[in-house]
Amino acid sequence: MSKILMVISAATSLKLADGSTHPTGYWAEEVAASHQVLKAAGADVDIATPAGARPTVDALSLSEQGGVSEADAAEFRTYLAGIADELATPLALSDVNVGDYDAIYIPGGHAPMADLAQDADLGRLLNAANARGTTVAALCHGGAALLSATTEDGGFTFAGRNLTAFTDEEENQGGLGENSPFFVEDRLREKGAVLRTGAAWSNTVVVDGNLITGQNPQSSTGTAEAVLKALAN
Repeated sequence: MSKILMVISAATSLKLADGSTHPTGYWAEEVAASHQVLKAAGADVDIATPAGARPTVDALSLSEQGGVSEADAAEFRTYLAGIADELATPLALSDVNVGDYDAIYIPGGHAPMADLAQDADLGRLLNAANARGTTVAALCHGGAALLSATTEDGGFTFAGRNLTAFTDEEENQGGLGENSPFFVEDRLREKGAVLRTGAAWSNTVVVDGNLITGQNPQSSTGTAEAVLKALAN
């Protein structure tokens, strides 16, 4: 049985470009759909957050205002309720031994931009996982969490790697737009990653060795399935 560490942001707010504060959290579909696919395949999934804090779901990810149908929102609510105990008592990233896991999986929502992108404990885990060839997966704004991984000389651990993330086009169409504190696609590109993006809101998954990335919420199932395929090889 594969053992997977799902790293979820614990941020509840995000400082925007104009200095205002925006409520945030993890995106419901990205956690629920990914977790469901992984568990259905028999994987053992542990949840971890910075300091072991209980993560908060982004209210927009359960509303039509966030582009989520009432039926889908009800499905996500039901699944999240079923793993409520796990979400309430996550592991602390500082206590995690990467050697205990076959993969690290990072869903998004804007929240990772507020904490995971700068989290030293996550950076340590990602560097160790990458060095071991352990599968590292990031979905949507979860791609921002990859920024926490730096080399000894201050470079980006995943520079030169092919990946995708929530695109500038998607941020402008259905995200925070110009008020975003930074654009994930742009920041990853600036750090040296090779962005391979698909059409806006398409199911786009990029696999580059042990690195697996999904572009947006629509890529949740595809990203989880790609992780399972990698672990089966």
